[in-house]
Amino acid sequence: MQVAVLLASGTVSMAQGLSPQEAVRRMSVPADLQVSLVAAEPMIVQPVCIEFDNRGRLWVVQYVQYPNPEGLKRASVDRWSRTTYDHAPEPPPRGPKGADCITILDDENGDGVADKAHDFVKGLNLATGIAFGHGGVFVLNVPYLLFYPDRNQDDVPDSDPEVCLSGFGMEDAHSVANSLTWGADGWLYGCQGSTVTARIRGQEFQQGVWRYHPLTHEFELFCEGGGNSWGLDFDAEGELIYSTNAGPYRSLHGMQGAYLWKSFGKHGPLHNPYAFGWFDHIPHANSTGGHVAAGGIVYQGTHLPSRYQGRYLCADLLGHGVQWHEMKRRGSTFSSSYVDYLLRANDAWFAPCDLTVSPDGAVYVADWCDQRTAHPDPDAEWDRSNGRVYRIAAKGSSPKAAPALMDKKTEELIALLGDPNPWVVRTVRRLLADRRDPEAVLPLRAQILEAKDERLALQSLWALQVSGGYNESFAEKTLRHPLATVRKWSVRLLGDEKHVSLENARQLVELARSDDSVRVRGQLAATAKRIPSDAALPVLEALLLRDVDADDPYVPLQLWWALERHSISALPEIERFMISPMAWKSRLVREVIVTRLMRRWIAEGTTASYDAAGRLLASAPDEVQRQRLFAAMEQGFEDRPTGLAAPDGGGLFANSAKVQTLTTQSTRFEQNLPPSLLAQIDAAWRDDTQDAVLIALGLRSGRAAASERARQILEDSTADTQTRTRMIALLAKRADAADAPRLLRLVGSGPVPLQFSALDALPAFEKADLGGPLISRYSLLEKDVRARVRQVLLSRQSWARALLQEVDSGRVAASDFSNDELRVVALHGDAALDKQVAKHWGRMSAGTTEEKLAEMRRLKNDLNAGKGDAARGRELYARVCAACHTLHGEGGHIGPDLTQANRADREFLLLSLVDPSAAIRKEYLTSIVQTTDGRVLSGVNADDTGDGIVLGTITGERVTIPLAQVRSVQQSTVSLMPEGLMKLFKPQELRDLFSYLESKQPPARNP
Repeated sequence: MQVAVLLASGTVSMAQGLSPQEAVRRMSVPADLQVSLVAAEPMIVQPVCIEFDNRGRLWVVQYVQYPNPEGLKRASVDRWSRTTYDHAPEPPPRGPKGADCITILDDENGDGVADKAHDFVKGLNLATGIAFGHGGVFVLNVPYLLFYPDRNQDDVPDSDPEVCLSGFGMEDAHSVANSLTWGADGWLYGCQGSTVTARIRGQEFQQGVWRYHPLTHEFELFCEGGGNSWGLDFDAEGELIYSTNAGPYRSLHGMQGAYLWKSFGKHGPLHNPYAFGWFDHIPHANSTGGHVAAGGIVYQGTHLPSRYQGRYLCADLLGHGVQWHEMKRRGSTFSSSYVDYLLRANDAWFAPCDLTVSPDGAVYVADWCDQRTAHPDPDAEWDRSNGRVYRIAAKGSSPKAAPALMDKKTEELIALLGDPNPWVVRTVRRLLADRRDPEAVLPLRAQILEAKDERLALQSLWALQVSGGYNESFAEKTLRHPLATVRKWSVRLLGDEKHVSLENARQLVELARSDDSVRVRGQLAATAKRIPSDAALPVLEALLLRDVDADDPYVPLQLWWALERHSISALPEIERFMISPMAWKSRLVREVIVTRLMRRWIAEGTTASYDAAGRLLASAPDEVQRQRLFAAMEQGFEDRPTGLAAPDGGGLFANSAKVQTLTTQSTRFEQNLPPSLLAQIDAAWRDDTQDAVLIALGLRSGRAAASERARQILEDSTADTQTRTRMIALLAKRADAADAPRLLRLVGSGPVPLQFSALDALPAFEKADLGGPLISRYSLLEKDVRARVRQVLLSRQSWARALLQEVDSGRVAASDFSNDELRVVALHGDAALDKQVAKHWGRMSAGTTEEKLAEMRRLKNDLNAGKGDAARGRELYARVCAACHTLHGEGGHIGPDLTQANRADREFLLLSLVDPSAAIRKEYLTSIVQTTDGRVLSGVNADDTGDGIVLGTITGERVTIPLAQVRSVQQSTVSLMPEGLMKLFKPQELRDLFSYLESKQPPARNP
């Protein structure tokens, strides 16, 4: 890369980091490009969204209120920084007036540099997106989608905003709803990120792409999933691509009605429990840079050199640049690969968060301009003085004014649909959507049918749709169009109406039988999910019988999702097809559909669905398929909702003892199966079977021989461990008290994984006398098995009491136990047990609160943002910590000596600092002494002279209280070490302190 820059004239006030001019000088771009400054502070700050309006002016959303909304109080914060507020704000202007604003930049002399700025609206409170159209401006200001009318276009709202939608999540300001973008179909699309929950018109979702229709006011979740997405765009065919934060990927393909990847452990499952699958990110090769891609666009302009045409451009937030990627067809979807950086900032303050294309085809970049790019600390000091916008253009080019489009006649606008400049075409479509001119209908219909150019035909179809001229009658023609993209969009637009005429339903079936485009077939599947079953099922049957898409990355699951949508409401019709010999000949049916359908029907749990499942099993053409259906049947029982909520103790303990609690909450076996299923199980049963699935089904059906067979395999030492482990799980679900001794016999003998499984299963039997036998063999067990025994025994109150009595007697060593194991005892709420724990180990809380876990996470992000200086950290330690703690021979002795502590474990250090009262060793419990003269003193019981109590205080002093003056002594549940110490440190100071805390040897002192 070589440097090629154009320096902007003029001066601006300098905030932190590089000046705007120096930032430009540092940037590098490919030899055929140049970069220049468009606007900077103080004209704008914190730009999170940039868009060009119909007149070619750049609008900027200044996200100054981030990360805390004005006028709301935090009620709670969880470990993922999700904040619950005390109330939902009213929409502006009635609600709290925040610092966000939407600003219009004017370039009066056309040199590409903003000369002045004026605000369209101020006082917004977490505003993230704008879109122009329908006589005003749509604004995302969570929890609302607002519409500010400005029909006279004087840049002053005509009235207070209209509330189009309410209920967008606002728990985390870096993942709220964002990226308003017009779809080719006239709907307004937007993303919602990872750690917020929307509840809109009775629909709840966390992540995905949603859309809103400005005329019908319909709202729907277009596709679910995608992580913390910020940025979406449509390619030349109208396919939706949206950004991701899940490196090494860069984007996702948002297909209508699809379910996509989520961070399931963090954000929960898909809202359809019967999706039975999801789409991953677009496969990406040669990934480099940071893991956050933001503001992605598919470049379709003509200004940049041709090698960038059709490429995916995205902001590399953590890599401080802008990347471009090649997109390739991959069946019904895409693959991508990194090509190069479009711009390298060579500046750690460069934080690009949005891209847009100007009227002349240049790429504009919004730079948040902040050293802090990690997850937000709501209480940190934020630099709100910076913000820039840059222009990436062809080398040697000059900015060109936007063409005047708003005053053109409708026929003139239609003539521009073939313009090679996509900004022109998209703006024309917006203007036609505003006008809904009946005079546009016939010319557009003719252009669709007569155009030889695919792009013009497709643009004309979209223009017809937004003009109100696309209907079922005309669809009969476009469904037969020679261009696949037109056919695909004809199917899509019909599906958006959620009904089809008889004639169009027949045409959809014909397309399913004969269309040679996999993208048309994929859209047929998506549309079949939306339309009534009498029209959808013939389409699905035709696609399944045609059987040409079994190897496509997306279509098979799309077919399942469509079939699942109708699987209960149209059960008899689906059953009639699925049990037919012609259906079984389809690879798609055999490999994708039939097992999922079995799971779905079993999970439904009605007599009708059970009977259908039995007949589906009976129709299986061979033993291989029967075995697959039996396995799916068993899985279907597992898919049924249990209604049991998993407890959440929080803290680091969550991955240890809590597991024991969860393993006791298995559902009991269903034993009221209908004759249709019982007959199938009976026919397959063999008394010597080794098939774990068949044994499970036998147990579900109440077959005594199944229980006996499970016991035989469990006790057969020659059987493989995996099979024996499966038998343990089955017997635990049955929970027959007679099986508990069998599991106990395994503890101390056999492979360790088998012992673990037996121990995990024992709590399901709810027998109070199991504690004794486990304790009696405790000393004979391997170290890892002993740890699992402790977890099991501490998980139940009576067993915990027996185990702690063994510690009292000295038969079990107190040193065997970890703090994480002991925290579960506090959950029992038993004062006697808490007293026993305090006697040997100190005070243990049930778990670290969600707010403190969130603080640990934020601090960890600050620690990972750079390197620390141990010498400076030593100075901070001496100032804040040394009064109580010794490290490397220096410091006081009120608290534990840190030199031998587990300082290499950063989680341990963070937990100790953020939640010092979570675990307090017995020798450091705080005593509260009330004296006879009315004083109350507190400190660590540092010494007992026999004549008085010596307390070590947080200042490092020792205070002696004569026994004669002591009225009472109590132990506090709070550590002497205060909470909130970390709030004293700026991020760099925190890194310095931890560098010293984690040092193996003391660093040299600073001179």
